[in-house]
Amino acid sequence: MAKNPRKSEPIITKKHLARQEREALQRRYIMIGTIITLVTVVGLITYGILSETLIKARQPVALVNGERISTSDFQTRTRYLRQQVIGNAVSNFQFLQAFGSNPELQSSFAQQLAQVQVQLEPNLIGQQVIDQMVDEELIRQEAERRGITVTSEEVDKAFQEALGYFPEGTPTSEPTLETKPTSTLSALQLTLVPPTPTPTETPIITATVSVSATATQAPTSAPTATATEGPAPSATATLAPSPTPTEYTLEGYQQVYQDTIDGFEESIKMGEADLRHLLEAQLYREKVQEAILDELDVQPSEEQVWARHILVPDEVLATQVRQRLEAGEDFATLAAELSTDTSNKDQGGDLGWFGRGRMVPEFEEAAFALETGEVSEPVETSFGFHIIQVLGHENRPLTQSEYDTLKQQKFDEWLTELRTNSEVEIRDYWTERVPTEPTLPPEIESFIQQVQQQQAAPPVIPTAPVEESPSQ
Repeated sequence: MAKNPRKSEPIITKKHLARQEREALQRRYIMIGTIITLVTVVGLITYGILSETLIKARQPVALVNGERISTSDFQTRTRYLRQQVIGNAVSNFQFLQAFGSNPELQSSFAQQLAQVQVQLEPNLIGQQVIDQMVDEELIRQEAERRGITVTSEEVDKAFQEALGYFPEGTPTSEPTLETKPTSTLSALQLTLVPPTPTPTETPIITATVSVSATATQAPTSAPTATATEGPAPSATATLAPSPTPTEYTLEGYQQVYQDTIDGFEESIKMGEADLRHLLEAQLYREKVQEAILDELDVQPSEEQVWARHILVPDEVLATQVRQRLEAGEDFATLAAELSTDTSNKDQGGDLGWFGRGRMVPEFEEAAFALETGEVSEPVETSFGFHIIQVLGHENRPLTQSEYDTLKQQKFDEWLTELRTNSEVEIRDYWTERVPTEPTLPPEIESFIQQVQQQQAAPPVIPTAPVEESPSQ
């Protein structure tokens, strides 16, 4: 019988089936594991992106009575402030390049630019921005309590003015405080001082305070007391602003507006809504400040005293000065002879008129407590011992600058008290989220470094050439 040429079919046993099932199951597990790994990786990447762009951006860096200041808003405002600081530095550097061939001028500008570097330090500028934003939120909340609002039209107008567009004509200057003649001397004052015009500008006896870009203060070692003569100010309204023609068309403004928005968006990622919010905050501040100052009845005048003094280094000499005055010696003569305050000793120690807060506390307290013509006991301050004589008490008008300073001081005091009585929570992680861009241009940093290296280098002392002795 012939053999079957076809091979016999393999016999599939239960053992073979079980092995195939195990292999299929393993492949399925491997595939599932691979998919899970890929999903996990993609999820982590997506979470990281969302964390940086959405979750972290929405987290608050501060809470003001429960209202959030978000990380994204904080970062936008920090970039805005950095740009302002850097813009001023670039302007100064351009001026230096045009006119600064003098080494002393270069050194002075280098110091200013180095201060800018300090001001841009992340923790310093970040703290400044957080404080500003907390104040703005407190002011907004106060405005809401008082029913004070800022409309979209008011923001539009503020934007127009910021870009120099005045559709109703360019306004003239606002009313300012103008000067008036000084007060007529009384009979008593005429017996105390010669009949010459009295100084009306306020000298200051206090440690001179210099404010740098880093907002630090350092008192000097000597008082400042330089009296100047001139008429005293009074509040007088000028004519109301009158419209003047403008060639700045609406189309031109709209183009400048759009260019401005595009420029901020491109340079520091600050959009139109951010800019309008910034202007809105300024308008709220102005309106709330006006309401607060009205409540506090801040007036463009204040109680002032007119005084003169003799400053000496020790109490024994001060007591002797007072005894000589009681014996009838002339105050101006003794001031010229003995006073160590060189800024006014040759004017009889005359300090002119000054209000509260202008002198060191010990001097101010004594001066305001004296009657006209009265001479003080020795008054000790950080500058030495003073013999003070008051020549007058008056409620006197302020200069425009003094009035502006007073208003800002009173509003700042109110705002500080409001913040103290509010719930303000600042999150510690804000220090990790301070943006460091934009940065100073490389040429400015290079210039600062170059000047600092030159200043640090030891001076080169020329040596005289050694003369050869004549040959014998």
